[in-house]
Amino acid sequence: METDRAEILQVEHLSKSFGKLSVLQDVTFDVTEGELMAVLGPSGCGKTTLLRAIAGLIPVSAGNIHIRNRDTVEGNKKNIGMVFQEPRLLPWRSVADNVRLPFELKGTDDAGEAVAASLALVGLTEFAKSYPHELSGGMRSRAALARALAQNPQLLLLDEPLTGLDVRTREELQDEILGIWDAKRMSLLWVTHAPEEAVYLADRIIVLSRRPSSIKDILRVDLPRPRERNGSKTRQLTEEIRRLFE
Repeated sequence: METDRAEILQVEHLSKSFGKLSVLQDVTFDVTEGELMAVLGPSGCGKTTLLRAIAGLIPVSAGNIHIRNRDTVEGNKKNIGMVFQEPRLLPWRSVADNVRLPFELKGTDDAGEAVAASLALVGLTEFAKSYPHELSGGMRSRAALARALAQNPQLLLLDEPLTGLDVRTREELQDEILGIWDAKRMSLLWVTHAPEEAVYLADRIIVLSRRPSSIKDILRVDLPRPRERNGSKTRQLTEEIRRLFE
């Protein structure tokens, strides 16, 4: 990956506590334009908390988050999309209306073209009028992704977005999201608990320690794409990451 791209996200000495519980401690990293960065760490280490702080959903206890070199996430939220662990689709709204929801909340009337383009991007055009209960788990994940992509974010945050899917569907969606990322060249920050997923997806991998979490290492994945899921170099790097957990 090119190393001279501009930074789209800068996290500087970020700490977050909930009362007396320290979750994140002095976390510093950056994400550059068009980069796919994975965040990996043990369960409960604060991966979701990190993404929610970057998205501006919760305040930080200390440190700074810069989006496009601006001093705060506020005012830059339009540049950020987020996909949660669960699709969080409103059951009484159609797929298209779920994708349209962020525009409605912002008071944007004309979102038809953006919604249609986003549904086409994830292969859900013919299901635009369907409701969440009529979709498979993979299709609900696609709908949630379409909702995040519709606003054309420069930075997409993904919080273990494929949790609960069977292996085949998860791998198919990994490849689909990689295809979308390659086409749009946005920056992705993808939280996962699986080293093999991180190695398959990312340009760089942040490895967090146990809580209170700090960064144990940031690894560069110098493997060409498309990658072999079970190639020798993939397995070697996966094992290296597993050792960091020990």
